[in-house]
Amino acid sequence: MATISTNSFSPRLPALFDAFLKWLSRGTEAYIARQSRRAEIEALEAKSDAELARLGITRDRIVHYVFADRFFL
Repeated sequence: MATISTNSFSPRLPALFDAFLKWLSRGTEAYIARQSRRAEIEALEAKSDAELARLGITRDRIVHYVFADRFFL
């Protein structure tokens, strides 16, 4: 009589999967942090209208200015 094992699952597999998810999470967070421009937007919003005018920006165009290299608005 033959015995068949249905446990073809390696005990290391969950640990490897967890390590992969942690690696993926760290990479995604780093990418998002690099792409975030919230700090630049907040810094420009904190400026006076006169300071923005010297930069050639109006208050309603701050986001367009910050993302000008990403989107052609």
